[in-house]
Amino acid sequence: MSVCPLSPKLSPTAPIPGSPTTPDPLHGSFRSSRNRAHAEEAERRAQSLFADTQLTQLLNAPSSRPSTLSRARDIFVNRNLRMSGIELVGFDMDYTLAIYHMRRLEQLAYDMTLAKLISERGYPPVIGHLQYDHHFVMRGLAVDRANGNLLKMDRFGYVGRAWHGMRPLQRETWHALYRNQRVRLKDPRFAWIDTLFALPEAWLFAGIIELLESLGQRVDYGRLYDDIRTAIDEVHRDNSLKREVRKDLSRYVFQDPELGPALHKLRSGGKRLFLLTNSAWDYTDAVMRYLLDGQMAEYASWRNYFDYVVTLAAKPAFFAEQRPFLELEVAGPGEEARVLGEATSLERGKVYQGGNLVQFEQYTHRAGECILYVGDHIFGDILKSKKTSLWRTCMIVQEIEDELTYTEGQRERISELSEVELTRERLDEAVADHKGLLNALDRRLERGELEPEDQEEVEAERRRIKAELDKLRWALREATEIADTLEREVEEGFNPYWGLLFKEGSENSRFGEQVERYACLYTSRVSNFLHDSPLQYYRSPRDLMPHEQAGAWSAKLSPEGGEGPAPGDG
Repeated sequence: MSVCPLSPKLSPTAPIPGSPTTPDPLHGSFRSSRNRAHAEEAERRAQSLFADTQLTQLLNAPSSRPSTLSRARDIFVNRNLRMSGIELVGFDMDYTLAIYHMRRLEQLAYDMTLAKLISERGYPPVIGHLQYDHHFVMRGLAVDRANGNLLKMDRFGYVGRAWHGMRPLQRETWHALYRNQRVRLKDPRFAWIDTLFALPEAWLFAGIIELLESLGQRVDYGRLYDDIRTAIDEVHRDNSLKREVRKDLSRYVFQDPELGPALHKLRSGGKRLFLLTNSAWDYTDAVMRYLLDGQMAEYASWRNYFDYVVTLAAKPAFFAEQRPFLELEVAGPGEEARVLGEATSLERGKVYQGGNLVQFEQYTHRAGECILYVGDHIFGDILKSKKTSLWRTCMIVQEIEDELTYTEGQRERISELSEVELTRERLDEAVADHKGLLNALDRRLERGELEPEDQEEVEAERRRIKAELDKLRWALREATEIADTLEREVEEGFNPYWGLLFKEGSENSRFGEQVERYACLYTSRVSNFLHDSPLQYYRSPRDLMPHEQAGAWSAKLSPEGGEGPAPGDG
């Protein structure tokens, strides 16, 4: 009869069997690789590379990038992207190529939507006295249609801030509604404010609730949001908003003198460019003339920058449905186009509307990862294109310039906050350690087995540990209060209601998480491409696991991120 040997005991100080010091490792071999000779040769070649003085001089030469360029103008990288492999670069127009004067455009959209609510939806004229507060809203908020609240969540979907009307939600109500649940945006109870043109609807929702409830009126929150949503959609869909913008483009649209040169640089690098916008031809032509005509002598018209022009694309349906491309006959400035019929190809110099992803790739003979699409809308431009194709994506987040400029100005306070938080972490550990020591001493005393002199010594030790613990607990409370105050000051200095756009508490905000997840690149404006090579290799740092952040040497392996799909996408 065979007897199973007893398992050896684990040592409290030695590693688990399987380490390099044991004769029979359990995990891995810890032996020389089969290619050791090749590795030694590679190490010799590495030393030769590092010792090459001419190469060192070349690498230390000044960068061609302007030294005065703000960090806020950088192109930030979530997933590695080789521009040398990109053959076709596409652009949305609104809020991407065309950067709007948001305060003026928001006010215009707000005024027109408010007028529709009164004249067409039966809301009382008193709401017409509401004054728009652009500070109150930002992208990345969620509307709770059932309870009439605006919410900001962290990357896990937990609510960090909540307002009902123009008042912060009472803590008891906040806990009851959101403390033990995540906000899932697929739930029809919630609506996601993820575009710049949606900001007025968020303020209207909060402002009307505040006003009507202060007058003692009951508000149907779901109906109110639906009415606002319908009214603001009509303002965009019936072109009444865009008609006003076209009357005075210089009031509502910024001209960027670097936009034309940036597009030219991409073309000079061998890229083909296309415009894919939801706007109709007449508005597209007016805005693009204003943006690009006359910027560069090489381009007689803005259309010469682009190989393909597609209007009324109906994104995100463009990426999921099979609407045909229609060829347009375009006339002079400001005139509507006439549909000639269904297109069977896409040609330079012609204009189209509608279309779909599948035919676009067929007609351009380009598909997947050789196409980069640049847009501002997480759902319409970025998320849908990532989920239905292998297109690479760049998101335009114009707010990042404000946030980076603001935090740069707060660097001393943020450095102090960081030091306090590290101290708080050390205090937490010291409190836990002292509590453990105190518990051990209490158990010794409770057993009653000590000699009198030993008893006195243990009691003295207990008094010392208790005094130290009291001091540490006081310091922990003090550090926590200081950190909370400084963090609140930094965040509310950017936005007194919602804090920083990309952060919520100690985590990334839900908006920040979606930018990170779905955009390969993100930047504040298209013209930032001017300052990089059209063959640039955009590299992201690899995400480190906590054990690597703690010092594991595997953190040094492959420090750059990968070019694969977004996390969770496949």
